[in-house]
Amino acid sequence: MALIINPGTPADLPAINSIYNHYVKESNVTFDIEPWGEQKRLEWFEQFEANADIYSLLVATLDDQLVGFAYNSKYKEKAAYATSSEVTVYVKTGLQGQGIGAQLYRELLARISLTPLHRLYAGITLPNDGSIRLHKKFGFKLAGTLREVGYKHSQFHSVALLEKFI
Repeated sequence: MALIINPGTPADLPAINSIYNHYVKESNVTFDIEPWGEQKRLEWFEQFEANADIYSLLVATLDDQLVGFAYNSKYKEKAAYATSSEVTVYVKTGLQGQGIGAQLYRELLARISLTPLHRLYAGITLPNDGSIRLHKKFGFKLAGTLREVGYKHSQFHSVALLEKFI
């Protein structure tokens, strides 16, 4: 069966949490250290409903199972950052490297191209060669590295900041 990309809905939030919370507990790719609950994910989802003309949440399904999600959101809170956005993609563990992230990003970037956004940013915990390759495939360039900016699982982690001009 083919991979299907659709806008995310509240019904998708438990599956999104399942994918995301695995990374919270088992990896360093997110700096969250506590799994997200249903209420927190619902509050997070509201940004897409309130700003549908700028921010998108997309989900990928395969055989009626949610296998990944991608979204863009505020880069920073201050008003001068309003033309910049952070992008993120997560693929269900065990399914990375099969093109799911690329298909999600292809659709997400197409939607973003219709917005007034000017720059996109992605923060990638190092090492993560697969994510770096994915972002470079879509024209992101290294803007810099934040050395040992996060502490998780009893060690410091650096983050590569990649950017893309729209």
